[in-house]
Amino acid sequence: MIQAIPVIYEDRNLLVVDKPAGILMHKTSVKEGEETLADWLTANHPEVKTVGDDPKTRPGIVHRLDKETSGVVVIAKDQQTFEYLKSLFQNHGVRKTYLALVYGAVEPREGIIEKPIGLKSGTVRRTVHGGKMVKEAATEYKVLKDYDGFSLVEARPKTGRTHQIRVHFASINHPVVGDALYGGKKAKANSLGLNRQFLHASSIEFIGPDKTRFRFESKLPVDLTKALKSI
Repeated sequence: MIQAIPVIYEDRNLLVVDKPAGILMHKTSVKEGEETLADWLTANHPEVKTVGDDPKTRPGIVHRLDKETSGVVVIAKDQQTFEYLKSLFQNHGVRKTYLALVYGAVEPREGIIEKPIGLKSGTVRRTVHGGKMVKEAATEYKVLKDYDGFSLVEARPKTGRTHQIRVHFASINHPVVGDALYGGKKAKANSLGLNRQFLHASSIEFIGPDKTRFRFESKLPVDLTKALKSI
C-alpha cells in the first residue's frame, strides 16, 4: 500500500498535495507494478477517476514532478477545473518556484537560462544539444545562499519541459546535487549523502476558476535540510 500523501489544500474543485520524493506520478511502461501518486488519488479521491485527458493513467493530473523531486502538486477534481488548469499551464498562467542545490558558485547570481531542450535519441535523457522534439525552454534563477562548493538557488521555469531545471543547470556546468542522470562525476563524488537530486517544488501560484488567487507552499523535506546542514 502506498504511503499517505500529505494534503496541503482541498476544496470541491482542487486538491493540492505535498508529493514525497521516490513516488512516480503515474504508471509508466517501465515499472508497471510500482505504486504511484495516481494510485493513491484513485483510492482516496475516487471522484478524479474520470477527470483528465487520460484519466485511466493520469486521473486529475495536470502537471508532473520527476519521481525523485518532492513538493507541491495540484490536482483537478472535475473535468471543468482540469481544462481550466491545463489552459493556465499552457499559457504560462502558473508561477512555479523550486529550490535546488547545485554544484559550484553560480555566476551571475541572478539571470535566465534560455536553451532549447530535446530528447537524446535512444535514451530518456534530455539535452540542449539538439536531439528529437526540440522545444524552447527558459528558466529564471536567483542564488539564495552560497555554501562551500555549492549554491542554493531559487528556480522558476518559464516553460514546462521534462527535466528542465536539471538539464539547464547541468548545461552551465552547475548540475543539481545528487542528480545521477545529469550530474556526472560531481554527483558520484559528493552528493551529500542524498539518494536523490536536491530539487524541491516549494510553491505554486495561480488564479483559480472562481478568480481566487492561490499560493501553495511546501517546506523543504528533512533529507534536503540535513544535506544543507552537512556542508
